[in-house]
Amino acid sequence: MKTRSLIFGFAIAGCAIRLAMPPCAEADVSQDEFNALKEAVRQQGEAMQKLGQEVEKLRQTHMTDEQKHQKDMEEIRQLREKLGETQRTAASAEQKAADAAVAAQMPPVSRVPIDEATVNHNFLILGDAEFQYAKTDGQHGSFLLADFAPIFLYRGGDNILFEAGFDFILQNNAPNSPGSTTTINLSFAQLDYLFSDYVTLAAGNLLLPLGTYSERSAGWLNKIPDNPLARSFLPGNGVGAELRGAVPVGENGKLLNYSVYGVNGPSSADGTGNASALDLGGNVGLRSDNAVANLHGSPSGGARVGWFFPYKPHYDFELGLSGQSGEWDNAGRHVWSAGVVDASLHLGPCFEAKGEYIRSWYGTDDHGNVRPDGWWAQVGYKLAGLNLEFPGVNNLELVGRYDFLRDGLGTRTRRYTVGGVYYLTNTLLFEGDYEFLNSNDPSQQDQFILQLSYGF
Repeated sequence: MKTRSLIFGFAIAGCAIRLAMPPCAEADVSQDEFNALKEAVRQQGEAMQKLGQEVEKLRQTHMTDEQKHQKDMEEIRQLREKLGETQRTAASAEQKAADAAVAAQMPPVSRVPIDEATVNHNFLILGDAEFQYAKTDGQHGSFLLADFAPIFLYRGGDNILFEAGFDFILQNNAPNSPGSTTTINLSFAQLDYLFSDYVTLAAGNLLLPLGTYSERSAGWLNKIPDNPLARSFLPGNGVGAELRGAVPVGENGKLLNYSVYGVNGPSSADGTGNASALDLGGNVGLRSDNAVANLHGSPSGGARVGWFFPYKPHYDFELGLSGQSGEWDNAGRHVWSAGVVDASLHLGPCFEAKGEYIRSWYGTDDHGNVRPDGWWAQVGYKLAGLNLEFPGVNNLELVGRYDFLRDGLGTRTRRYTVGGVYYLTNTLLFEGDYEFLNSNDPSQQDQFILQLSYGF
């Protein structure tokens, strides 16, 4: 009861005091003060944002420094490894030097000779085969011949090469002769020694560089089944020795190719100097009595020089000049000579043109000086260059050739050949052509020839 009275008393006293005090004044805030406060808050926010950006920059800088540190540590590790390798190499070199010094004091040991041919060699068989059907005007058509021409290549080391080519020919006999004839001819067989990148020595039965036809266009490489007429004025091969090679001119692929050779050369088939006895195949220095001696006193000498000029891929031009001269009759009274100008042109992968001018002259007993000459030009165009979509067109190449021959004994012949090549594959060719002849020799007639050729 006392406690309740005491609390009540305090309450009454507090009320009296509150009533006796003056009222408190309310705090008034102006618009300028509010704006100032707002501006202060904004500036403080910007300051906080800048502070955050600075903190982010510091964090990125720290990360970059950490990456550089890791890279520096990796480079230091690699340098230490290289230093270790260098030290090991130096130690090995010192050991080798010490071993060499010891070996130098020992007596020399004789070296066992090594046959390089048994250590490093390769053997290849290449070649071609042709099968011909011919129909001559006024005669029955016939399967004319089958020719198998393997080429054997042997590499007996880095500098020694051997190559030989043969022709196995099965051919129908002449009229009034029974059956057919099989012949085996050695086209060439030569040993090559490479002195350097620019000089090669060849010896044996050589393909003669009189023009380029014998070496680059005969056989399967020829896109027309038979040879140009004027090639009959030249020997295709000869027994002897030759230096040949090519020298670059500038840095754009231009070449100056050359060959210089000496061979037995043409000879007389019957020992006389009569024009009808000229044997372009020559002899190999063995008389009929088996004595080793040339049938005439001096061998033939010859040479060719050619300039090859490529001016962009698949575009090139080559011009060559070649010749050969030497005695041909057994008595040594007459000389046989020949000169050839050859040229070839490629305009892209689809167009090719080539040809030769051939001039020959030789002295005889019965006709005096005989001067045969002739020339031929051949062009080919692959229809793939037309970009046509017709079936089979891209496998076809059209070819044409013009021949002229004057044998120096009164016979003149012009021949126009048109035909084509169908590429069954890159190495299997079906060829066909028709030859129109205009000659004062009545035995020369128009002819139609088909040929299947395979190169391997």
